[in-house]
Amino acid sequence: MPRWRAFFSHYLRWSSTVTQALVLSVITFCIVLPLCCHQLLYSYFFIKSMYLDSMSEDVLRDSLNQGQDALRFWQSASTTAAGSSRFSNIAQHPELLVTVVTVRRKEGRDFHYLLQVMQQLSGIVGGCGERRCAELLVCDVESGPQENQDAKLLENHFRVIRRSPQEQQTVREQINTFEREKRDYVFCVRKGWELVKPKNMVVLEDDALPREDFFRVVKDLLSRRFALQTLYIKLYHPERLQHYWNPEPYRILEWVGLGLVGATALLLGFPYWNPFSFSFTLSVGHLVFFTLYFMAAAELLGRHYLLEVRRLSPQLYAVSPATECCTPAMLYPGNASLRVAEYLDGTFCVKGNAKDIVLYQMARTTPGETSHSVEPNLITHIGAFSSVRPNPSRPKLL
Repeated sequence: MPRWRAFFSHYLRWSSTVTQALVLSVITFCIVLPLCCHQLLYSYFFIKSMYLDSMSEDVLRDSLNQGQDALRFWQSASTTAAGSSRFSNIAQHPELLVTVVTVRRKEGRDFHYLLQVMQQLSGIVGGCGERRCAELLVCDVESGPQENQDAKLLENHFRVIRRSPQEQQTVREQINTFEREKRDYVFCVRKGWELVKPKNMVVLEDDALPREDFFRVVKDLLSRRFALQTLYIKLYHPERLQHYWNPEPYRILEWVGLGLVGATALLLGFPYWNPFSFSFTLSVGHLVFFTLYFMAAAELLGRHYLLEVRRLSPQLYAVSPATECCTPAMLYPGNASLRVAEYLDGTFCVKGNAKDIVLYQMARTTPGETSHSVEPNLITHIGAFSSVRPNPSRPKLL
C-alpha cells in the first residue's frame, strides 16, 4: 500500500482525533460561525458590503426619531410646574454629581443628543431609593454668537452653567479644536466642583447616553477598594477596539483563561454527554487544541458580545487598566477631578495629543497615579455627528 494511502487510512478515520479535530474546526469556522455572525457588527464575519450601509441608516433614523421624541418630551414638560423644578435645585456635597458637557452642534441638530441624554438621566436617577442617585448639572460651553438651543430649553428643568461674557471673550481667541475642547472640559470640571463640592463626579459628553444600570454600577465601582487610589475610571471604550487581539496584556490573559476554562469543561463533559462519539480525552494535546479552538471562536465571534453577559449584575462588571482612547464618560472618585483639571491645564493639546491622550500619559507617568476602565460600557455613544471634528455626509457605524 502506498505511504500516502496508509497515512490517510490511519489518520483520517472518524475514530482518529486528528480527523475529528479537523472536521470540528471546518464546521465551526467555515459554516456555523459565518452563518451566525455575518450580521454582527463587531464580529470578524460581519459582511460590510452587504449590511453596513443599511444598518447605519437604520441607526441614524432611530436616533433621529428618539431625538424628536426627546424634544417633545422636554417641551411638554415645560408646561408643568413639577417638571420645571424637579432638578433645578442641587444639594451641596452630594455623593455623586453628573456634569454633562454640551456645545451647539452645527450638524446633526435635529438629533438633539443632549435632550436624549438628559431624558435618560432624569428617568434613571430616581432608581436608588428615597434619595436620587445623583445631582445633575448641564455645562454649556458654547462661545459662538448663536445660542445652544437644547441647553436653553433645559434651563427650565436643570441647573445650566456657562462662562461669563468676559470668559467667553477669552475662549474666542484663535486656538486649535483640541485645545478648545480641553479648556471647555476643564471649565466644566472645575465649575461643577466649585458649585456643590461633590464627593465623586461623573463627566459625560452630551452624546453619551447612559444605560439603565448606569447608577447601580457606578455605586458598586465606588464601593470597591481600588476606587480610592485611582485618578479616573473610564466608563466607555469603542466597541470596535474591544477585541482580544490587542496589545493590552490583561486581555491576552483573559483570552487564554477563557480558552482553558472552555476546553477543560468540554473535555470533562465528554464522558457524560458525547452524541458524536468524539474520542477526545483530558490530555495535554487535546487540552491545547480546545484551548486554541475556544480562543479562536471567541475572537472571531467578537469579545464585545461576550462582555454583554456581565450585565447580569453590577458585581460582574470587569475593571482593568485604562485604555488610551476617548473620554465621553469618565468617573472621578473623591477629589480626583481637581487633579485632572490641573494636569490638563499644564498641557497644550494638539492633534495627536488630545485630552484623552494627555490623561492616559499622566496616569502612567505620574508617581502614585493609576487609571482604570470598566467593561462592558456603561454608556452608548449616540453621537454620529461630531461637534468638534469634520463629519461625513452620512456617518457610518464603522
